Amino acid sequence: MVQPAVWDSHPEPLPLDSAPVPAYGTGSLADLLPTLAAGLGVPGMTAGIPELTPADRNCVFLIDGLGWEQLRAHPEDAPFMTSLLGSSRGGTGRPVTAGFPATTATSLASVGTGLPPGAHGLPGYTVRNPDTGELMNQLRWQPWTAPAAWQPYPTVFELAHRAGVHSAQVSSPTFANTPLTKVALSGGAFHGRLSGEDRMDLAAEQLAGADRALVYTYYAEVDGAGHRFGVDSDTWRGQLAHVDRLVQRLAEQLPPRSALYVTADHGMIDVPFDEQHRIDFDEDWELKAGVALLGGEGRARHVYAVPGAANDVLTCWREVLGEQFWVASRDEAIASGWFGPAIDDRVVHRIGDVVAAARDDVLLIASEREPRESAMVGNHGSMTPAEQLVPLLEVRS
Repeated sequence: MVQPAVWDSHPEPLPLDSAPVPAYGTGSLADLLPTLAAGLGVPGMTAGIPELTPADRNCVFLIDGLGWEQLRAHPEDAPFMTSLLGSSRGGTGRPVTAGFPATTATSLASVGTGLPPGAHGLPGYTVRNPDTGELMNQLRWQPWTAPAAWQPYPTVFELAHRAGVHSAQVSSPTFANTPLTKVALSGGAFHGRLSGEDRMDLAAEQLAGADRALVYTYYAEVDGAGHRFGVDSDTWRGQLAHVDRLVQRLAEQLPPRSALYVTADHGMIDVPFDEQHRIDFDEDWELKAGVALLGGEGRARHVYAVPGAANDVLTCWREVLGEQFWVASRDEAIASGWFGPAIDDRVVHRIGDVVAAARDDVLLIASEREPRESAMVGNHGSMTPAEQLVPLLEVRS
């Protein structure tokens, strides 16, 4: 049971070694494309998920917001994907970890680059740009920052294209030229299609048109329904049923020697609308003391202290948030492997002086500075299984 936030009674903080750190290198989103590319003979790629058998034609279908736990909880709404959890239809299903934080910009960069957040450098929803001191929204890319300077590594699609593998992304036309697409998913050809059905059909055509192929396609609306109405709402269930039909449509069109992998960027958790579960940073003088910028999102916060106040902020946040959050200093979060086994120098100070990750069904909102985000029903970002575990479903032809 979640304990209320009582500011004059501070429980012992959670030990950091109790945080379930993502399985970087052995079973995370960052390991998927390098494994597929290694099977295609792309130089420099390593099979981080060695149980995946190489195929000549590979397609990754990423469903935004569909966690492993949510899929398993709704078999009647997703009969086809549920059938892939076992060994029927020639496929297998297992969970992998998204990476920290479990949020779209971070996860898409991990998928596309094959690198953990500490290397690709998108370690949160909003993070401080050390060069300007401003918070940067890495999903919307605001304020503008030169993409290649922010994330300089080539994507797996680019490396595959250079190696003669047909590489393509099939997604909404809206994403054709966004900075996030450029730094995370570029390489080969981009094909924009509005409807999910058209994307499935075109993804199958892209696979069939080459002897060796690496194709990516995407569906966003499950995530949107979860944020607005909550996981398990009628709207969310309707979106799950729809995307289940899309997965089946694509699977039934796979050309010979193909493998389809269905995955997601994060799971989601609903947070009740009361003061016990939604702690408002903008209304709490104790949490605000010594804080220059509040980054991240409600379940995965980057906290940037005014000069000289980092230790005081860390102590205060540990006392106030008590048993509900894992609260670490920047150095502790890095040493614990939250962002991967190693951190590039350019990324270190994008990470907060203090990093807070929710354990319980709580949210650290900012009602004045983040009104839209603070009103969402479904949320994500932390390292709990509901957010961190995402499906890896396989269909082979």
